[in-house]
Amino acid sequence: MWGIAVASRRLAMAAAGAQLERRTIGCQWPRVKDLLKILPGIIPKDFCTYESEAPKGLIPPELLKGKAILMPDRVIGEYQDLVIRVTNFNNEDKGYMVLAGDVFDVPIRKDIVHRVVRWQLAKRQQGTHSTKTISEVSGTGKKPYRQKGTGRARHGTLRGPQFRGGATMHGPKPRSHAIKLQKKVRRLGLKVALTARAAEGKLLVYEDFSVPNHKTKNIVNHVSLLENTKKVLLVDGGVIDDNLKLATRNLHYVNVLPSIGLNVYGILQHDTLVMTRDAVDRIVTRMHTPINR
Repeated sequence: MWGIAVASRRLAMAAAGAQLERRTIGCQWPRVKDLLKILPGIIPKDFCTYESEAPKGLIPPELLKGKAILMPDRVIGEYQDLVIRVTNFNNEDKGYMVLAGDVFDVPIRKDIVHRVVRWQLAKRQQGTHSTKTISEVSGTGKKPYRQKGTGRARHGTLRGPQFRGGATMHGPKPRSHAIKLQKKVRRLGLKVALTARAAEGKLLVYEDFSVPNHKTKNIVNHVSLLENTKKVLLVDGGVIDDNLKLATRNLHYVNVLPSIGLNVYGILQHDTLVMTRDAVDRIVTRMHTPINR
């Protein structure tokens, strides 16, 4: 509330024509209901709005430039609706979007993430390992020598595990390594991963992933403009565009997924998560769908 009060006071001074410092107005992740109460008629560019474009001419442009003013750290995990700016590959302003608080602002649970990652890695194991038992190895079934009188240990076959080329006892056989994990735990793990990326400022929302052609240099130039980014995960709502597939398949640090394939391990493997509006809507719808028991 302190940051919102400061923002409202600055807006009142700006409307009166007062000279203010060149600072960005607004606090990080404001609540929509507080903004609607305090700022009914004036909403700056960095605040939430359901409109495609912010109103122009009300705020001096110099107030919307520069770095953000210092604000108290936001408490994570209070299920507050978050507001994020929507852009595209050309960094054009496409308005704002509200992220559901029960999906993108849940308490951080490392234990839940650990359980989900273990479940994912165990489930994706092929489990095709196999060894041969005494009945499967090749060799004769004849007794190698008589039972008594040779001074040697008694044996009935040369296919036993003690002989070279013999069987393997208690070896691995093809099986499934999958473990069971409740659906609500899997769903919570995905919410925690999305919350972590949003809290780090590593969650970006684009209007769409349209690219002019299939040239890889388009994606390379765009990723190079992102700050502190080593690996990017692009999440689209539906079917991936063919140009985007061709432009990213030769980049080891850029991966593309549809929203239905978004998972906890994939998010943790990439330091930056870029989603489209459609992907965010589909993920929120999926998280709000009742679990079939």
